[in-house]
Amino acid sequence: MGLSLKLLKQVNGFKLDVEWDLEDELAVLFGFSGAGKSMTLQMIAGLMQPDEGWIYSDEKVLFDSRSGVRLRPQDRSIGYVFQNLALFPHMTVQGNILYGAGGIKKDMKEKRCRELFETFHLAGLEARYPSEISGGQQQRVALARALIRRPDILLLDEPFSALDRPLRLEMQKFLEEVRERFPIPILLVTHDLSEALTLADKIIVYSQGRVSRIGSPQEISQPPLDPEIQSLFR
Repeated sequence: MGLSLKLLKQVNGFKLDVEWDLEDELAVLFGFSGAGKSMTLQMIAGLMQPDEGWIYSDEKVLFDSRSGVRLRPQDRSIGYVFQNLALFPHMTVQGNILYGAGGIKKDMKEKRCRELFETFHLAGLEARYPSEISGGQQQRVALARALIRRPDILLLDEPFSALDRPLRLEMQKFLEEVRERFPIPILLVTHDLSEALTLADKIIVYSQGRVSRIGSPQEISQPPLDPEIQSLFR
């Protein structure tokens, strides 16, 4: 599998103009706030439409302005974990996870849900509500919901930003376990440099709506760096 894209989008005076590709690896989108990172995730997921360009998931065309292909979000095989997790407070843990299983047969939903409860260390919490579980458990519920359909791509928009340092480190380790179990392209937005350097196979640095640099953590952190990138790596 893989993800390849070229995106052009202008919104309120801001212009996003990026092109890059990703294999079955974890890539971090890194850069200042307002550089276009979350906007990129929204366009991949189909929540925002590019003005021009294309998005390919392996051999499948998700968007192509030239041919007029514009798949709806529900027709894209994408798991998405938002910054605020977007768990439903009135649904149980099991209900939240099953909510992500639209289009899957009932017996398969239940089978996958059981598997995810074991894999994500959530057994025994099925009937609880989000307010009744810890922050780390809420993170795992959001990830399980995003992965129950076994998507082709996983998008993570700063999912650990609200966690304290020890829990954040715990979730980083857990994400490495998720990567082993789900060998798909994973795109993570983060402002945490240590998180980016620890987790990423590839770092894509955004600067004012453009790709400033792409490479492994080792390559990205090597000089020469332009002044803006250097400020990010202080």
